[in-house]
Amino acid sequence: MLKKTITYEDLDGNPITEDFYFNLSKAELAEMELAVQGGLSEHLQKIVKSQDGGEIIATFKKIIGDSIGRRSEDGKRFIKSEEIKQEFFQSDAYSALFMDLVTDADAAANFVNGIMPKDMGDVMQQKGPLTDIPLPEETEDDRPAWIREDREPTREEMAKMSKDELMEAFRRKNQRDE
Repeated sequence: MLKKTITYEDLDGNPITEDFYFNLSKAELAEMELAVQGGLSEHLQKIVKSQDGGEIIATFKKIIGDSIGRRSEDGKRFIKSEEIKQEFFQSDAYSALFMDLVTDADAAANFVNGIMPKDMGDVMQQKGPLTDIPLPEETEDDRPAWIREDREPTREEMAKMSKDELMEAFRRKNQRDE
């Protein structure tokens, strides 16, 4: 089980610091492994290599949603429900956690390791650890420099652009101007 203290703002802009709990049971982890061909580890490696941002986001959201819950008062159960999941997703705590996980490889690795059952480490090592995959920031970024650097392209860069890249440059410029 992972206890994660998250600081975020409420709808009125007031800072809130709250503890959230995340956990996957052995059965849930087995279901996730069996739900995708080749297992979860292989699936994560494939989507990261493909740099499919939508699939990476969907997978992280699923892992977060499947692991969020509340400890019972007696400490014997970990309670999960659609209501608890939606309550978390509808708060800025989710945004804070999600941005932390997708921008920090160590945070993502610690999160995945923290939600797994303690005695599953050896079993997962045989298939390959979930955290030994390169996260997007560790892969080579072949996007144009002006996109990577979040700036307007130079005249020289614009002269070399394809039609689609020019359209993207104008779309981004219009968004900045709004």
